[in-house]
Amino acid sequence: MATQTVTIPEPVLSRLDRIQNKTANVGVIGLGYVGLPLTLLLSEAGFKVTGFDIDQVKVAHLEAGRSYIHRIPQTEVVRAREQGFRATCDYAELSLQDAMIICVPTPLTEHREPDLSFIRMTAESIAPWLVEGQIVILESTTYPGTTEEVLVPILEKGNAKGLMARRASMDPDARTFQIAFSPEREDPGNDSVARRDIPKVIGGLDPVASEMASGVYGAIFNRTVPVSSTSVAEMTKLLENIYRCVNIAMVNELKILCLKMGIDIWEVIGAAATKPFGFHPFYPGPGLGGHCIPIDPFYLSWKAREWDFHTRFIELAGEVNEAMPEFVVQSVGAALNRQSIALRGARILVLGIAYKKDVDDLRESPSLTIIESLQKQGAEVSFNDPYFPTVGRGRHYNLNMTCAPLTNLSQYDCVLIVTDHSDYDFDAIVRESRLVVDTRNATNGIRSPKIVRC
Repeated sequence: MATQTVTIPEPVLSRLDRIQNKTANVGVIGLGYVGLPLTLLLSEAGFKVTGFDIDQVKVAHLEAGRSYIHRIPQTEVVRAREQGFRATCDYAELSLQDAMIICVPTPLTEHREPDLSFIRMTAESIAPWLVEGQIVILESTTYPGTTEEVLVPILEKGNAKGLMARRASMDPDARTFQIAFSPEREDPGNDSVARRDIPKVIGGLDPVASEMASGVYGAIFNRTVPVSSTSVAEMTKLLENIYRCVNIAMVNELKILCLKMGIDIWEVIGAAATKPFGFHPFYPGPGLGGHCIPIDPFYLSWKAREWDFHTRFIELAGEVNEAMPEFVVQSVGAALNRQSIALRGARILVLGIAYKKDVDDLRESPSLTIIESLQKQGAEVSFNDPYFPTVGRGRHYNLNMTCAPLTNLSQYDCVLIVTDHSDYDFDAIVRESRLVVDTRNATNGIRSPKIVRC
């Protein structure tokens, strides 16, 4: 079978050459937990990187060489600045870029439906500055079809030059820009895998877009994985996270059963994990957090309705995981009740409000839901987290609380471990507390009648 020859349009050739030589201008839009690490990798590889964000505070921090993400040392930002990286709120500078990478949030609405407002606003900001031959790459996690059905129409309609997104069937001489999707695979707090060693999935709207995107990512990742379309790349990301969501739901449900049966689920998982094939350990907790796993199942189930398909298995997993914070609250109430203390009026210290250990990330954290639920039931709630001196207002919470010192723990009726940060001395916490409810198995190995595991 003969291999089809791909004709690369002339306006793309010079940009592709700069990408391959690592001299291209690359703009990263959205300088959060995904965009900033990506920006630093691109800068380290030698690209001329400009970061774009509507948050003037973030831009000011970066321009001063400061990091606002705990796991990113300030030295990395300083080094990038020395190599020419700069941050700006001026989207007019997008016209100077060879490649643009979109790393903006894709949360859920109050009705658990996809909120693509950040993608739409970003596309509207990009469109007036599009130049022929540029490539726009979307990294934000979303449902299959978003790149073609949402991003592309806005970019095509919003530019005054009549540029179209290039597709394989187009005349090579058409005036176009390139489009690709490449899902982010950030795992905050995971130091066991270097960022460069995480393979990068890439799906272009046409083969030229795939080649351009592969050139950008191939300079900073040790392996790229081209797929046949943007939709395949979008679905790949959802599969990765739904796989985790479903398995975590299963062990969460088993945890509740094991508690009723007097069986230690953590010991069960540890024993099962000795099997060298056919089993991968997942662990229970107080609920899912982070930007992807709690959200992605709802993105796919929403899109599936367009095809008159009900994703029953996936939706059930989401329901099980969503119910875990309330299970924790009920467990706290039961533990207090056994000590003849009512939940209403009880003084409770929540340890950890980050969604996972050793990160400064509150997105979808189960701690927030747990705190609000405890407060609604009349408990006096405080929190401690070494990564958050305060917690204020977010999309779905409004707490306005200040971090309590980790001293005089006996003043609390209950200390509730929700996030098992490495900074915590759990032996001392158990010793100094009156009651400890542990949702993370953080007190494993500590024997005390004060401990209730849930």
